[in-house]
Amino acid sequence: MIEKHRFRVLWIIPPIVLGLLVLMFMAGNKQPPVKVENAEVVRAVRTISVPQVDLQPVAEGYGVVQPAMVWTAVAQVTGRVIEMHPRLRDGEIISASSLLYRIDPVDYELTLAQLEAELAEIQVQQDNTEDLLAIEQRNLKLASREAERLKKLADQGTTSRSQADEAERSMLNSRTNVQNLRNTLALLPTQRRVIEARLAQAQRDLENTRIQAPFNLRIANLAMEVDQYVTSGQKLFEGDGVDRVEVVAQVALSSLRHLFMGRGDGPPDPSQLADGLAEFADLRPIIRLDMGGHQAEWEAEFVRFTDRIDSETRTIGVVVALDRPFEKIIPGRRPPLSKGMFVDVQLRGRTQPRQIVIPRSALREGKVLLVDEQQRLKIAEVQRLYDQGNLSVIQSGLEAGEQLVVTDLIPAVAGMRLEPQPDTELQAALLQAAGGMQ
Repeated sequence: MIEKHRFRVLWIIPPIVLGLLVLMFMAGNKQPPVKVENAEVVRAVRTISVPQVDLQPVAEGYGVVQPAMVWTAVAQVTGRVIEMHPRLRDGEIISASSLLYRIDPVDYELTLAQLEAELAEIQVQQDNTEDLLAIEQRNLKLASREAERLKKLADQGTTSRSQADEAERSMLNSRTNVQNLRNTLALLPTQRRVIEARLAQAQRDLENTRIQAPFNLRIANLAMEVDQYVTSGQKLFEGDGVDRVEVVAQVALSSLRHLFMGRGDGPPDPSQLADGLAEFADLRPIIRLDMGGHQAEWEAEFVRFTDRIDSETRTIGVVVALDRPFEKIIPGRRPPLSKGMFVDVQLRGRTQPRQIVIPRSALREGKVLLVDEQQRLKIAEVQRLYDQGNLSVIQSGLEAGEQLVVTDLIPAVAGMRLEPQPDTELQAALLQAAGGMQ
């Protein structure tokens, strides 16, 4: 039993020796500890070079197209409509001077003929009265001489006093007839003017039975037909002028403000506002229509500002106009501007030279992130002049050519190490949006 126990102890010794040899081998091949230093973290960021451009300020508003002239056809005489233009229907375009409709003129022609006859009668009456007056004036001379002669004879006693009185009575009757005829002649011009006025009114009524288009117009709200009886003052239809359209765009006052920045000509005097507001404002509007994937544009004309400011939206109406919209059609690309279209109006002001512009998203609570010469983050405070679309115009605190960080750094710690990567696409888009060149 003792020998068997010794034999088991001998079997334990070889594994122990083998384990010791393995530990000695591993300890001999172990590398000495390496000292690791803490490396500074470098953040990759997108940057652009701050541009200085000649900026054209733009204000934007929206409005509805409407005709510059609207004519309401109202019947000026009463009668039956006997003729209409063959294309007198809603939406039809009719050229200027075209006959639109005609009212039965028979009654007015009869009235005109009657007044012309009365005027001719007045002329005949005047001629007859003048002839009678000449005769009565001769009778008056004879009666005067006869009365004078008989008066002298009566004074001499060669004739009776009654004959002298009868001769004087005859003279007075002739004088009365002369005076009556003169009064009649004096009233005839007044009667003539009254008849002539009635004749002019009758001629005007006769002319008003024919209604012609005052300008090129598009028919709307037609409310008449042939053989319909119309009365004076009745509205028949409306005509929208097609030679000129207007848009009243509501533009924010804050957007209009920066259109006049940098102008050294001072406030306008009253004569400039009365005679040349468009020239003083020097605004060049562009009308744009969204056609679904395509923008149709028209160069328009600034006309005026409206007379009031909307107190709720703080906007003012800007009236722009476009002449001959039908001549500016481009098939498939630009339709005619028609009444009721909802359009976008861009007002472009005078170019403002050497302006510092940056993306609006790069401005954070009045501060921007820059990359300095040591490729480290620099936080700078800037003063913004105004915003325009996705741009911010910087008044001070930033110089052209500096590297602007456009990546959102969280957290942004001044002095942190950066690896700038120029964003060429954003740089090009910024220049395009500014409308200028470096």
